[in-house]
Amino acid sequence: MSGQKRREIFVAPNGARKGHSDHPALPITIPEIVTTANACFKAGASGIHAHVRDDKGGHILDAGLYGELLKELDIQVPKLKVQITTESVGQYSPVQQRALVFKVHPKMVSVAMGEMFGDDDLAAASRFYYAAQERAIDVQHIVYSAQEFARLAKMILLGTVPARQKNVLFVLGRYSENQQSDPSMLIPYLDVLGAQRMAQNWRFMVCAFGQGETGCLVAAAKAGGDLRVGVENNFFHADGQTAKDNASRVSALIEALKLQHI
Repeated sequence: MSGQKRREIFVAPNGARKGHSDHPALPITIPEIVTTANACFKAGASGIHAHVRDDKGGHILDAGLYGELLKELDIQVPKLKVQITTESVGQYSPVQQRALVFKVHPKMVSVAMGEMFGDDDLAAASRFYYAAQERAIDVQHIVYSAQEFARLAKMILLGTVPARQKNVLFVLGRYSENQQSDPSMLIPYLDVLGAQRMAQNWRFMVCAFGQGETGCLVAAAKAGGDLRVGVENNFFHADGQTAKDNASRVSALIEALKLQHI
């Protein structure tokens, strides 16, 4: 349809915690991540939510490794959008997270709202968001509840966070029993969004944990959202079968969207 926004499908292939023992196709090294990214792009993904690992496979926020990954992705999959993460995993302070972003200077970065304000330094967090905007870095705010989203909306209204940074990721199922998600978990976020969206033009993306991932993302697409899929949050297709790899999850999601004509 002419003028309609193109839906983004990002793949989250590895995350910060899981390894080959959890799923053999989960990418750890930079060459593995690049190979996975290429396969997912060919399957229909428009972007990647990227984590890097240290030489032992552990989570790390390292500007050098991110720089290497970004360079390789630009060479091998130049049309794929790349978003880096600042996820703390209890290892990094907001000061370190902010420093990473400006050392790497990525085009896109995801920032958990709860982590960025975790040290209660409101002024420093606000400076970070405005500096990122000045550097044309697209910040995606990660929120884990509708209450957290409402708090973010208030901060934008008050000017603590720039009004142009209205890009948010809704996380479903992270803190539910056995980390399982359900489409109904999206409703509270959409209720808050309904009170904000017309005035503030929010962009929202959804990711979901567990076997309910596909159903949740189909519901998000119906509501006009972008989608994040991948082995970081879920190993299973909707029918309970274990996904071969990240590309198969991208393909399965796209097929589910086609079946729903969305």
